[in-house]
This record gives sequence, structure tokens and C-alpha cells, in this order.
Amino acid sequence: MRRRAVERTLADRLEAALARPAAQQPGWPDPDRAQAVVRRLTAGEPLVTPAETRRLLDRLGAVARGEALLLQSGDCAETFADSTEPHLRANLGLLRRMALVLTHAAGLPVVTVARAAGQYAKPRSAAVDADGLPVYRGDIVNSGEPDRAARTPDPERMARAHRHAREAMTVVRRLARGDLADAHALHEENRRFVSTAPGGRRHRARAAEIGRGLRFMAGVGAPAPRLGEIWTSHEALLLDHERTLLWVDPEGPEPQLSSGLAHFLWIGERTRHPDGAHIAFAELLANPIGVKIGPGTTPEQAVEYVRRLDPHGVPGRLTLISRMGHDRVREVLPPIVEKVTASGRQVIWQCDPMHGNSRTTAAGYKTRHYDHILDEITGFLEVHRALGTHPGGLHLEATGEDVTECTGGARGLSEEDLPARYRTACDPRLNAEQSMELAFTVAELFATGAARSTETSP
Repeated sequence: MRRRAVERTLADRLEAALARPAAQQPGWPDPDRAQAVVRRLTAGEPLVTPAETRRLLDRLGAVARGEALLLQSGDCAETFADSTEPHLRANLGLLRRMALVLTHAAGLPVVTVARAAGQYAKPRSAAVDADGLPVYRGDIVNSGEPDRAARTPDPERMARAHRHAREAMTVVRRLARGDLADAHALHEENRRFVSTAPGGRRHRARAAEIGRGLRFMAGVGAPAPRLGEIWTSHEALLLDHERTLLWVDPEGPEPQLSSGLAHFLWIGERTRHPDGAHIAFAELLANPIGVKIGPGTTPEQAVEYVRRLDPHGVPGRLTLISRMGHDRVREVLPPIVEKVTASGRQVIWQCDPMHGNSRTTAAGYKTRHYDHILDEITGFLEVHRALGTHPGGLHLEATGEDVTECTGGARGLSEEDLPARYRTACDPRLNAEQSMELAFTVAELFATGAARSTETSP
């Protein structure tokens, strides 16, 4: 009886949340058809379980306490065409390779969260594109083909996205059963990078240290670094899809809804309005939640997100994802961190160095420069070291494939190189080589910070 009452209460709260103004939602031509798809998906099998989500919350609690790092990476927007095992293996393998480097340098375990198995929706800055067509909102809504019929929102795409996400989860779970042998294989790939790539040669000493560490661990029978766990995440954007596959999770301080679509969900910069449906929806979830905060975020707004999304003060429940831009992070982030820290809550501070550094070239290619990405990360670390807070990790848009979408890096990709392999469905991603160059460089920054912390501790 009590369980049914809890379910009714949560259902009523869900409807009230979704009745609020919701930004970035498609206008379905046939709302009844869309609701039929929602009902069909609601009756389906979830992709993740509340028990898995609680385990991730436990791992993220360590990040919030300064005992671990969070690394999140993957495609800007997943597509149905790229929902293949080779593509997923490339992206997840890159995520694990970066994690191996960071965990060695920082001396901390790294929680690896993939932008995968559900990142099919994208917010857009305009409703129509330059040709007057409905804007592409991700494969879960419409097609990127420049055709009016293809751009018309189609709710059946939600069902297609769910099928692709289920297949992707199968690959994720297979890769998640890793052990020390996998760590050695990942290191061998990293060793090839430092031996052959222009951006890798100056990191040979770090790679050699990692190799010696792995050999020592194997020799004494020590457990492998926790590289086998890979969690999934996506932006909770398309609410008709997000409302499906919700469990009632009775664990925790109070009963909540647990999303069966992903382990970790985040609310984007364009949908984080305090009075909007997205924040109200996130309040109901037991899943770990992230909120993107850009340069327009005030310290008071950040504290309100903390109050509403982490009312019980659970470490790891809330991640504030800073996306300020390399030229603003040192100015805007400190008062936000100070205000939130003064509230007494242990949130995760994560750096998204991608979205604040986008620009469009004269030829019409959206791109980001490697130097700006690195500079924002550097500024993020400087802010936290100055304030004595824990820089919890990184949130990257990156692929394990050899694309040409971001300029710069040791290979010196220029704007003229972009057309060669510009394949993103939306925003530009770091390629595998740029990603590993960034991981090794950031690892040195973390290693320096760890050394300073040791020197100044009593």
C-alpha cells in the first residue's frame, strides 16, 4: 500500500515537473503519435539499474571528497550511422587510455563516464538553419540531411535511438569486464603514441613510469587500476524520451525516480532555467546529476542548483560542469566556487573546456583550438589550487578516430585541414592524437599539483 502511494506521489510530481516551460523541445507534427511512442518505450526494458546507479554515486562521492577524479568523454552527438561496435570501441578505448595516464599522474583512481548509449539529442541556438530548414536536433528527433521532410521531427526516432542505445550498452558492458591485462594493452597503445606522434615524444618519460608501475603491480599481485568500470551518460534534453523507463528507487534519504536510460545525466547550459522543466525533472531523480554552468551563471544561481539538486548533501550527487571559455574561467569561476563551498556541500567541480571555446571559420566550419582547450583546463586547475578546492575532472568531446575537427595540437592542424575528415554531426571533437596529447599534458599539471600538495601538507 505504501509503495503504491509513493508511486502515485512521484507520478504526480513528475507530471507537475514536465508541465513547466521546457526549452529546446521539438514540435512533433502529431503529438498523439509521439505519446504513443512514449507509452511503448515506457513499457520496455531499462538499460541500467538503480543498483548500478547507486554504485556510480558511491564512486562519485570519492571524487567530491577529493579522493578520485572524473573523466567524461565521447561524441558531441551520437548518430545512428556511427552506432557501431568499431566506433564505440575506438571511443571507449580512448577514454580508458586517457584514464590510465591521469590515474598514474594524479595518484588517484579515475571514474570513467562515457558520452555514449544515449547522447542522441542536441540543443541548438536557432530553430531554423541558414537555408531556412528546421534545425537538426540530433538523430533522436530528425535527420541531418538538408531536406525539409528529413528535418521534420519524427517521434519514431525515439524508438530507434533506444534500440541503438541498447546495442551500445552491450558493447560497454563487454568492455567493462577488464583486468590488468587490459591495462597493459592500453599502455602499449599509449607507448606507441609517445613513440610516433609529434605530441607524444615529450611524454616518453611519463609513459615509461606508467609501464614500470604496471609491471611492479603485476609482479606483487596487486589489483589493476579500476579501468574496467565504464558508466554511461547523456544530456537529459528530450523530455518525452527522458520520462520513459523510470524506476521507483526506495533507497536513499527519500524515495526517488531512477532513470533506466543512463547512469549519469546532465542538464545543459540552454535548459538549466531554475523555473524550467529540466531542473524540476532532475530534482526527482536518484541518478547523479550534472549541470553545465557558463559565464552567465551567478554564484547565487549555483547555490540554488546545489540546494535543489542536492537537498540532502550527498557527496557525488551533483556535478557542476564549468564551461566558461579560456578567457573567462579565471575571472568568473572563483566567486562561484567560493559561494558553493561556503554552503558546506561537497559537489564535484568538472571542467568542460570545449563549449566555451567554439568559433566558426570563414569557410563555415565550427571548430575549437587545442591551445584554448588546454588553457581553460589550466585556468580551471589554477582556480581550484588557489582556493584549496578539488578540481574534480574533465568533460570532453572527443573521438578515438582520426578526424580533423579541432585545430592545433602538436601536429598543427589548421583551418585548411578541417575539410579532410570533418565528420561530426554537430560540434567539433578532439581526435585520438589530440586527446592523448591533452591527457599527457594535463597529467603533468595534475602531477605538479599533487607534488605541491605533498610538500605543503603538515
